[in-house]
Amino acid sequence: MRQTLIIAEAGVNHNGSMENAFKLIDAAHDAGVDYVKFQTFKADKLVSKSAAMAAYQSHNMGSDNSSQYEMLKKLELSEAEHYELKEYADKKHLKFLSTGFDEDSIDFLDHLGIDFFKVPSGEITNYPYLKHIASKKKPVILSTGMTTLGEIENALNVLTENGIARKDIRVLHCNTEYPTPMSDVNLRAMKAIEAAFGIEVGYSDHTLGIEIPIAAVALGATVIEKHFTLDKGMAGPDHKASLDPSELKNMVIAIRNVEAALSGKGFKEPSASEKKNIAVARKSVHLKVPLNKGEYITAPHLLMLRPGDGISPFDLDKIIGLKVNKDLAAYHKISWSDLS
Repeated sequence: MRQTLIIAEAGVNHNGSMENAFKLIDAAHDAGVDYVKFQTFKADKLVSKSAAMAAYQSHNMGSDNSSQYEMLKKLELSEAEHYELKEYADKKHLKFLSTGFDEDSIDFLDHLGIDFFKVPSGEITNYPYLKHIASKKKPVILSTGMTTLGEIENALNVLTENGIARKDIRVLHCNTEYPTPMSDVNLRAMKAIEAAFGIEVGYSDHTLGIEIPIAAVALGATVIEKHFTLDKGMAGPDHKASLDPSELKNMVIAIRNVEAALSGKGFKEPSASEKKNIAVARKSVHLKVPLNKGEYITAPHLLMLRPGDGISPFDLDKIIGLKVNKDLAAYHKISWSDLS
């Protein structure tokens, strides 16, 4: 079984502070994730100045009544800052990733040397953007919040028709409400995507807590993406729907445990660790009463007791009617050599 790819989404939870960004890389490294991911954009190329915030953004920003444009402008990372962050992640032996939201950002990230492109849910209908990503000929992870199967199919067609092999695409089921109500997760849709397109699937999570990503791995997710923050109480659009560092670490541990639990051969047999308990937990045939040499065994003479290293109770019918060839005490564990 291939190990699940775990992406810790720092996103914009640095709040525009490089000090916070470095601390987020530290937390991701300590948690044992595979990638730490930021966001690469210029507000001028992402949102109009009149665009309103999403309801969750407005709620989470508190007293800051800025427009979406003003909010995002404060959260931009410069190209120089990207280089600093990637260099710091490299020193930590942690893979660096970022989501680009426009074609220039994709060009820059390609130059930066990221391993693959992550398409956010909001760009899945952005034809020129998808075509531009495909031109880079790198693997793609595609988030599918707010989509239908038809829209996913359209996006896949753009990518594959412009040079990305299907085997190099992984599709993440996602819900883009922050936080996502448990009743809206619809986790089985991940399997529907897999069945519809014969493609590797994963899950990008915006629920509170760690249960749903763990469940997604049990259902076959090969990628998990989850937002994290240094402090859920910080002002900003995504902090409240993010994990804190200890929760992120616990999620990684739980996912790796689930992977280990799924790594068996897939058919039922005693495991190496439990074989030693067979004799301890099972029972074998014992005498309930003493018998003298030459007496015939009847059912009332017998008792099933631990340990299970003697004659199995499944062989009871083979014992009844035989006679003992020596005097035997009550509670004696019968062996075949006792019988004739």
